[in-house]
Amino acid sequence: MSQLCLLPAIDVQDGRCVRLLRGELSAKTDYGTPLDIAHEFIQVFSKMRLVYPELTPWVHLVDLNAAFGDGNNVEVLDDVTSLLSEYGISVERSGGIRDDNSLEHAIQSGAARVNVGTAALENPEWTRQMIEKHREVLAIGLDVRGETLAARGWTKDGGNIWESMDKLFSYGASRFVITDVTKDGTLSGVNVDLLARSVEFVQKCDADVKITASGGVSKLEDIAQLKHLVAEFGGVLDSVIFGKAMYSGAFSLEEAIEVAQIERM
Repeated sequence: MSQLCLLPAIDVQDGRCVRLLRGELSAKTDYGTPLDIAHEFIQVFSKMRLVYPELTPWVHLVDLNAAFGDGNNVEVLDDVTSLLSEYGISVERSGGIRDDNSLEHAIQSGAARVNVGTAALENPEWTRQMIEKHREVLAIGLDVRGETLAARGWTKDGGNIWESMDKLFSYGASRFVITDVTKDGTLSGVNVDLLARSVEFVQKCDADVKITASGGVSKLEDIAQLKHLVAEFGGVLDSVIFGKAMYSGAFSLEEAIEVAQIERM
């Protein structure tokens, strides 16, 4: 049975769990403390693992301050990572991972995966070295507007997505987190065309790479569609990050897990 791994997001700014609209700091909604959200996720995952023993729980944990270069929430992220790990929930950390210290700290905190974004665009030699050293735990975040990558918290252009992917293939990258910036936080649906083209590019290059989809999930039907695409895309696409729809009440984490686990013809 093909699996779609779900990564509900906890985005942290100034010690609070928030959601942005298209990555704009001026357009945010506060959903409480990250630890409270983590406890809620723990309860749901614990319950759902009784029904689906094969369930592999993940959480996407983001330091928005670090991503935008205006401070950090390292202690908060460390506490959340420690708590989730204690309950067997894998954590993917993201935001402001741009040098040896921040990367090593994220790994030492217990994160099962670390997502590098801006640094991969601005410092390719460092990225190459880190992929060689930490290939299995390193994901490369590709935030896209059309075919142009967005860097520095989506405030700068970072080049063409296909040229960057080709270069990252040569470094040995094992996973891309692909976000349509224009969709993020908008509840407007997933950019299937971008995902399909990305998968096709991976397959054409015969690269051993997995893709995590991000941005635009608005309803359970989006989860079901991505579940179907896991098989259609030969397992290259295997996971999805979502947040706004869940936090705004369009569906619950429990409902998303149900849809992701059901085998659909």
